[in-house]
Amino acid sequence: MRHAARVANWGRALRQAARIGLDLLATGTQRRLAPQRTPARSIPAQDRVCTIVYAPDLDGAADPGEIVWAWVPFEENDGRGKDRPLLVVGRRGPDLVGLMLSSRADRADDRDWLEIGSGAWDRQGRASYVRLDRVLEVDEHGVRREGAVLDRDRFERVARELRARFGWR
Repeated sequence: MRHAARVANWGRALRQAARIGLDLLATGTQRRLAPQRTPARSIPAQDRVCTIVYAPDLDGAADPGEIVWAWVPFEENDGRGKDRPLLVVGRRGPDLVGLMLSSRADRADDRDWLEIGSGAWDRQGRASYVRLDRVLEVDEHGVRREGAVLDRDRFERVARELRARFGWR
């Protein structure tokens, strides 16, 4: 399985490189290899105590209780990252405060991840896990799309964990 995953990753990388090359040839202009993005800023949860709010409103603006998509840098902080779902749990000034989601099943045994089940944010219907120990702040304009609303019961489970472990309000 690992070999197949590596081959798939190389295939994606080659397709992306080909698209970039074709774009350069088509436009005749130079383009940065990494697109300009407004990345989420990562902060340890204990260093960013916030008031948790549940106020979803599918009005086109991201609200606490919604799962949205944003560019999240990898922990290596080397300029790489990926577009991924975030559970918005509050606001800090003009920024959204969110927790990243993952569908990787190995997260089930990690105490820093809490299973929240499946929802409309994952087209394949996989169970998702929310990361509790890493808070992401993202400019509201850095959010690309709304994924879904997390129901109040599951949101409150996340809120209870953040309050108990990190002193959130």
